[in-house]
Amino acid sequence: MERWTDAAARAALRAVFDAAVAAADPRRVLPAHLPGRPKGRTVVVGAGKSAAVMAAAVEAAWEGPVEGVVVTRDGHAVPTRAIAVLEASHPVPDARSEAAARRILAAVRGLDADDLVLALISGGGSALMALPAPGLTLAHKQAVNRALLHSGASIHEMNCVRKHLSAIKGGRLAAAAHPARVVTLAISDVPGDDPAVIASGPTVPDPTSFADARALVDRYGIDLAPEVAAHLDRAEDETPKPGDPRLAGAEYRLIATPQMALEAAAAKARALGLAPLILGDAIEGESAVLGTVMAGIARGCRRHATPAGPPCLLLSGGESTVTIRGPAGRGGRNTTFLLGLALALKGEAGIWAIAGDTDGIDGTEDAAGAIVTPDTLARARAAGLDPAAVLARHDSYGLFAALGDLVTTGPTLTNVNDFRAVLVA
Repeated sequence: MERWTDAAARAALRAVFDAAVAAADPRRVLPAHLPGRPKGRTVVVGAGKSAAVMAAAVEAAWEGPVEGVVVTRDGHAVPTRAIAVLEASHPVPDARSEAAARRILAAVRGLDADDLVLALISGGGSALMALPAPGLTLAHKQAVNRALLHSGASIHEMNCVRKHLSAIKGGRLAAAAHPARVVTLAISDVPGDDPAVIASGPTVPDPTSFADARALVDRYGIDLAPEVAAHLDRAEDETPKPGDPRLAGAEYRLIATPQMALEAAAAKARALGLAPLILGDAIEGESAVLGTVMAGIARGCRRHATPAGPPCLLLSGGESTVTIRGPAGRGGRNTTFLLGLALALKGEAGIWAIAGDTDGIDGTEDAAGAIVTPDTLARARAAGLDPAAVLARHDSYGLFAALGDLVTTGPTLTNVNDFRAVLVA
């Protein structure tokens, strides 16, 4: 127990975070999931924060000619030979997102049954491949997207609405490729790994409806432009549903998931002399509240060796939410979680934590997340900061930046959602 100094705990937490990210590196995991070569053309399309590096991995492993186009987030492009790589805005789409979606849709049209479409899908694809439904504009989609991001809606709920404002999501991309064979290689960034939710499911049937989307808009009090409200009310041109013959032969292969990342982190923890306990890969809820809950679990481990005895590492994944009310500072899901955790722990000795987005970007910030130590609150107050007030104004990024405790990785080129680890010594 004595060896868990602050420096040792920080190093251990960063090591397990890095192990989780490495386990989802497309360059390592993608080649084993490639299908056989087709008789005809091989067309690669894709969208997401990992789309470019996935395309490069396909080119490195594929025997034979390939062509196609993928779109990724600004700063996430990597060199490719034959597959065009476009960049666009995230988390709110821009004109490049619409242009990319049109190019991707055009790339899969006119194919026949001897051709193969490799769809490379990862988190962020909803914003990066944004093609408005007929009668709507990109400005309509941008306004709804911003409102959803601030509403507290889960990723499942947000993507239900997005699919019903889109001309490419919710199975429409695979339907456009018919009768070509479609094989999707996906990296999951959503709780539950539901293919219909990852990047709004462009290549799989959509079990949700216009009525579901409208109900969610009403539940979260989202103001809609008249054109958007009318589009949802008309409920015309529903997304392809299970059983649609155009998607009958489509295949879906998950190449990296949050659970895989947590298991890699657990293996690293054991190597460091910590007993890992994976609490779940699909934990959702308000970020600050989740921090309070996790503090209670950690306190139980330290005081009562329940549900695990120290030294242990509590691991969890999933996607929490931050509901913005009023003006906000800078802060993402993970730094908000950590500040909630620190406030609930009240400086208790022997507990450290890390939380970060595995894509390297916590919300819209330039850090993946941060680290909490037993003296986080004391150091913040010594710097003239009121942690509770900071949390209330959603400025958790600013607090951890002032303490020098941000975790900065740059774009990791993968994304298996949020990663949280609490070390109990």
